[in-house]
Order: sequence, then structure tokens, then C-alpha cells
Amino acid sequence: MNVRRAAVAGSWYPAQPERLAREVDEYVGVADVDADVSAPLAIVAPHAGLRYSGPVAAYAYKAASAARRRTIVLVGPSHFILFRGVSIWPAGAWETPFGPVPVDQELASAIAAEGGGIVERPDAHGREHSLEMQLPFIAHLLSGVSIVPLVMGYQTPNAAFSLGDAIADALTPRVATDGVDRDVLLVASSDLSHYEDAVTAARMDTVVLRHVDAFDPDGLMATLEREPRHACGGGPIVAVLHAARRLAAQHARVLHYADSGDVSGDKSAVVGYMAAAIW
Repeated sequence: MNVRRAAVAGSWYPAQPERLAREVDEYVGVADVDADVSAPLAIVAPHAGLRYSGPVAAYAYKAASAARRRTIVLVGPSHFILFRGVSIWPAGAWETPFGPVPVDQELASAIAAEGGGIVERPDAHGREHSLEMQLPFIAHLLSGVSIVPLVMGYQTPNAAFSLGDAIADALTPRVATDGVDRDVLLVASSDLSHYEDAVTAARMDTVVLRHVDAFDPDGLMATLEREPRHACGGGPIVAVLHAARRLAAQHARVLHYADSGDVSGDKSAVVGYMAAAIW
């Protein structure tokens, strides 16, 4: 089996399953999510060290855990490898402290077959944390699911919208009669502004939050083209919003916002975090 080994277990999050479960449960236990956003088609969640972004990501995963899931399509940015297109991990499994999470090879193949610049570049996944930081929540709260891991290289408009189209086209035969496949969850992994003071970060991050609340992938992409520092995973957010819209989702809502200074106490240079749901 082609197993992607955990890269940041034991540093960014606990490697011991009992400790990890307690931390995830603690964050989810205090996340307050309105009932009308349960069972979303898609979520946005951050990907920093668990103690920093976990309290925010918990809002998105609490909403998502209200329904049974079969497969989760993960879309995140590449922090270490520069390349054109999107790298897919097409088969095998991803290692977590809770055990391996299998890749949905059938859906991965279907998404790759739709084009969208999707290639196989294992090196883009090796050190990358943007998808791995979703797995503590997925493997613990949504156990038994499979995943389709997708890492974006250059976050151009064409890359983002083409990936959204590929995901939507592959999922269209699987959607339910109401237009939403409740067994599939799309996840965009993104932090927001980096290392600004908290006041500046909040001002920058509000721009992204407004586009997400407005369910506006086109406006968000235009903003990111002018100022990419607004989000490290802005392309993945655009791709997931675009795919969700094509799959007949009608609503989007920011569930929670915070910055790293809320945990560290240092508000002089923070990273912004957002949780959102699309349904």
C-alpha cells in the first residue's frame, strides 16, 4: 500500500492517540454551531499547529460531523514545492495517530480524469502540513471515511476554477436528488494573513470573510490576484466554493474567526484563522 507518512505528528499535534483525541474533543466541545449549518457540503478550516488553529477548525468539523460521510475531498496549498497545477495522492492511505485513512481511489481517479491540471507529484505531499492538519479531526470525528488529497501549486485563477470544475464534474453523478451528496464533504484548508499585528490582520482577513459569507469565489479570486497575502490557501477556498456552487449549494457562512495571538498572547505578529460552512 502507498502510505503517506505523517510529517508533523508529535510536533504540530500529539502523536499519541489518547492525547490527540482529548485535545480534539476539548475544542469541539466548546464550539457553538447553529443547527441550520449542520451537514454542509463543504467547509473551510485552518491548518496551523493544533493548539493555535484547532479551536477554530473545530467549528467547521462540528458542523460537518452532524452527518455520515463516505469520502472527504481535501484541497490545500503547497508551502514547500512550487509547481503548476494540482498534485493528487491517487491511492493507498495516509498515516494518522488513529490509524491509516484510506484514499478513495475510485473518486480520485474520476477527479483526475476530468483534467484541471491534476498530476501526481508525491514530493508535493511529503512535508506538506496543509492537508495533514485536517486529519486529527477527520480520523477522530469522521472515522471510517476515505479521502482524496489534492495540493495546489501556483494558485492561479485557472488552476482554482479548473480544479473546482473537475471536482464538481466528478461528483455530479453521485449527488442526491436535492442536489447535494450528503456522503461527500469538500474541505478547503487555508490560514489567512500572516505575521501582521492583530488590528491589521483583522482588517485584511475581513475582506476574505466577506467574500466567503457572500458565497463569492469570483470576488475572492480577484482580491487574491491583487493581494495574495490575504490567505495562504486562497486558491483552495476558491476551488471549493466554485465546486460547491456547481453542486447546487446555496449558502455560505463564516462560523468563527480568531488569530494566533488569542492563544499565544502575542498580538504583535499573528496568523488569522477562519472556519466556514457551505450548504
